[in-house]
Amino acid sequence: MGKNVVEITDSNFDTEVINSDKPVLVDFWASWCGPCRMIAPTIEELADSFQGKVKIGKCNVDDNPVTPAKFDIRSIPTLILFKNGTVAEKLVGAAPKSMLETALNKLIS
Repeated sequence: MGKNVVEITDSNFDTEVINSDKPVLVDFWASWCGPCRMIAPTIEELADSFQGKVKIGKCNVDDNPVTPAKFDIRSIPTLILFKNGTVAEKLVGAAPKSMLETALNKLIS
Protein backbone atom coordinates (compact mmCIF):
# COMPACT_ATOMS: atom_id res chain seq x y z
CA MET A 1 0.00 0.00 0.00
CA GLY A 2 1.26 3.48 -0.87
CA LYS A 3 2.32 5.93 1.81
CA ASN A 4 -0.78 8.10 1.28
CA VAL A 5 -3.26 5.20 1.31
CA VAL A 6 -4.91 4.45 4.66
CA GLU A 7 -5.72 0.87 5.64
CA ILE A 8 -9.42 0.77 6.50
CA THR A 9 -10.54 -1.99 8.87
CA ASP A 10 -13.77 -2.92 10.62
CA SER A 11 -12.33 -1.44 13.83
CA ASN A 12 -11.12 1.92 12.42
CA PHE A 13 -13.86 2.54 9.81
CA ASP A 14 -15.86 5.05 11.86
CA THR A 15 -12.74 6.99 12.85
CA GLU A 16 -11.14 7.03 9.40
CA VAL A 17 -14.24 7.38 7.21
CA ILE A 18 -17.46 8.38 9.00
CA ASN A 19 -15.79 10.97 11.26
CA SER A 20 -13.27 12.20 8.69
CA ASP A 21 -13.07 15.96 8.18
CA LYS A 22 -12.27 15.32 4.48
CA PRO A 23 -14.12 13.38 1.78
CA VAL A 24 -13.01 9.72 1.68
CA LEU A 25 -12.66 7.18 -1.12
CA VAL A 26 -12.68 3.57 0.09
CA ASP A 27 -11.51 0.81 -2.25
CA PHE A 28 -13.07 -2.50 -1.20
CA TRP A 29 -10.71 -5.17 -2.53
CA ALA A 30 -9.12 -8.61 -2.02
CA SER A 31 -5.66 -9.96 -2.85
CA TRP A 32 -7.08 -12.70 -5.12
CA CYS A 33 -9.09 -10.22 -7.24
CA GLY A 34 -7.48 -9.49 -10.63
CA PRO A 35 -9.34 -6.22 -11.33
CA CYS A 36 -8.51 -5.08 -7.77
CA ARG A 37 -4.80 -5.58 -8.44
CA MET A 38 -5.22 -3.85 -11.81
CA ILE A 39 -6.55 -0.60 -10.28
CA ALA A 40 -4.24 -0.61 -7.23
CA PRO A 41 -1.59 1.61 -8.92
CA THR A 42 -4.32 4.07 -9.93
CA ILE A 43 -5.60 4.22 -6.34
CA GLU A 44 -2.05 4.99 -5.13
CA GLU A 45 -1.60 7.70 -7.80
CA LEU A 46 -4.90 9.30 -6.76
CA ALA A 47 -3.86 9.17 -3.10
CA ASP A 48 -0.71 11.10 -4.01
CA SER A 49 -2.38 13.66 -6.28
CA PHE A 50 -5.34 14.32 -3.94
CA GLN A 51 -3.26 14.30 -0.75
CA GLY A 52 -4.60 16.85 1.74
CA LYS A 53 -7.93 17.14 -0.12
CA VAL A 54 -9.34 13.60 -0.03
CA LYS A 55 -8.49 10.65 2.21
CA ILE A 56 -8.02 7.46 0.21
CA GLY A 57 -8.20 4.08 1.87
CA LYS A 58 -8.38 0.39 1.07
CA CYS A 59 -10.50 -2.18 2.90
CA ASN A 60 -9.62 -5.85 2.41
CA VAL A 61 -12.98 -7.62 2.30
CA ASP A 62 -11.51 -10.96 3.40
CA ASP A 63 -9.91 -9.52 6.54
CA ASN A 64 -12.78 -7.14 7.37
CA PRO A 65 -16.18 -8.75 6.64
CA VAL A 66 -18.39 -6.42 8.73
CA THR A 67 -17.87 -3.15 6.83
CA PRO A 68 -18.42 -4.57 3.30
CA ALA A 69 -21.62 -6.27 4.53
CA LYS A 70 -22.85 -2.97 5.99
CA PHE A 71 -22.52 -1.32 2.55
CA ASP A 72 -23.87 -4.29 0.58
CA ILE A 73 -20.63 -4.96 -1.28
CA ARG A 74 -21.42 -7.84 -3.62
CA SER A 75 -18.56 -7.60 -6.11
CA ILE A 76 -15.09 -6.15 -5.99
CA PRO A 77 -13.52 -3.83 -6.62
CA THR A 78 -16.19 -1.49 -5.31
CA LEU A 79 -15.20 2.11 -4.67
CA ILE A 80 -17.37 4.16 -2.34
CA LEU A 81 -16.94 7.90 -1.99
CA PHE A 82 -18.05 9.36 1.33
CA LYS A 83 -18.71 13.00 2.13
CA ASN A 84 -19.60 14.11 5.65
CA GLY A 85 -19.86 10.47 6.70
CA THR A 86 -22.46 9.48 4.10
CA VAL A 87 -22.20 7.68 0.77
CA ALA A 88 -21.88 10.20 -2.05
CA GLU A 89 -21.18 7.75 -4.87
CA LYS A 90 -20.59 4.03 -5.42
CA LEU A 91 -18.58 2.68 -8.35
CA VAL A 92 -18.38 -1.05 -9.06
CA GLY A 93 -15.56 -2.49 -11.16
CA ALA A 94 -12.17 -1.26 -12.29
CA ALA A 95 -13.11 2.31 -13.15
CA PRO A 96 -10.69 4.30 -15.32
CA LYS A 97 -8.53 6.92 -13.62
CA SER A 98 -10.30 9.79 -15.43
CA MET A 99 -13.69 8.68 -14.04
CA LEU A 100 -12.27 8.48 -10.52
CA GLU A 101 -10.65 11.91 -10.83
CA THR A 102 -13.97 13.40 -11.95
CA ALA A 103 -15.79 11.79 -9.01
CA LEU A 104 -13.16 13.01 -6.53
CA ASN A 105 -13.22 16.53 -7.96
CA LYS A 106 -17.01 16.62 -7.50
CA LEU A 107 -16.53 15.70 -3.83
CA ILE A 108 -14.15 18.56 -3.11
CA SER A 109 -15.92 21.27 -5.08
